[in-house]
Amino acid sequence: MQTKKKALFNIIFLLAVFGLTLYGVFHGEDLGAMMEAIRNSQIRWLFPGVCLVVFFIWGESIIIWYMMRSFGIRLKKRICFLFSSVGFFFSCITPSASGGQPMQIYYMKKEKIPIPVSTVILMVVTITYKLVLVVVGLGILVFGRGFLHRYLEGILPVYYLGLALNVFCVSFMTLLVFHPVMAEEIILWGMTLLERMHLMKRKEARRQKLRESMQVYRETAAYLKEHRRVLVHVILITFVQRIALFSVTWFVYLAFRLQGTGAVDVILLQAVISVSVDMLPLPGGMGISETLFLTIFAPVFQGVLLPAMVLSRGLGYYSQLLISALFTVVTQLYYTVRQNVYPAGGEESTD
Repeated sequence: MQTKKKALFNIIFLLAVFGLTLYGVFHGEDLGAMMEAIRNSQIRWLFPGVCLVVFFIWGESIIIWYMMRSFGIRLKKRICFLFSSVGFFFSCITPSASGGQPMQIYYMKKEKIPIPVSTVILMVVTITYKLVLVVVGLGILVFGRGFLHRYLEGILPVYYLGLALNVFCVSFMTLLVFHPVMAEEIILWGMTLLERMHLMKRKEARRQKLRESMQVYRETAAYLKEHRRVLVHVILITFVQRIALFSVTWFVYLAFRLQGTGAVDVILLQAVISVSVDMLPLPGGMGISETLFLTIFAPVFQGVLLPAMVLSRGLGYYSQLLISALFTVVTQLYYTVRQNVYPAGGEESTD
């Protein structure tokens, strides 16, 4: 019952944010002129953008497949692609992308993958995913001072906030992984403080649940210490995966036959949006992503700013949502059919 209520809340929240985003972006705009600009663009340049979105989803599936093999679990790549699609779909529609990993674990259980193993793998995926974003964000901050002042003067506070939140998240997760005892003591101290301030009721069950969850971080630390080369490879794949998604906007730029701004600047500007919105509790950064695009890309997409935003977000987020939704349906159908055909537990999904 609680799960159904949560799902209903997520759907209502998503629709509400989507509605407010449409109103905020298109209110008072000439929609006819926008559609005419889109029709006059070179649509052929958008196909590589869609391919990059598929590559982005596929990239995580390769990471999952690769790490599964390090645990001695041999899965077919197409099964890992289904896991990846499920994760991206539920991350796209839930606040702070909180729904992706629980659903991935749910489907991984159908392949008889132990929950501790799937949890460790997805923990590493999360850490590296955010780590790459932090590295890109800090790189822009340290080495791109001219870039910052040329394009980002109007949104620097939002960028700094987003970067700070990502740095804090990665640092805290790293502390949890490599210093779980210290992290547990800090969290318990914080819980005790909140209890003394009467902001939280003391419940031993909550403390026990915390201790049990810390075991996941101990197992993740043990895995990383034993598989350093795997971690390096995962970071490299994640970096390529991230850049691929950021590059979608470059093909939108080409579709409008624009000149004067290099591919690196366009890709980095899209990276800035991701850094800024990644930690915000909005599905897919909806609303704030569109606003930031219209602000920082104004000098890049002169005359076609709104159409460019529609195509860029349409490819980078909404096509990702639709593609992952399609394969999420395929995933459910696959396991439903397989359970009916192989009621004892299903066929083996190894290479």
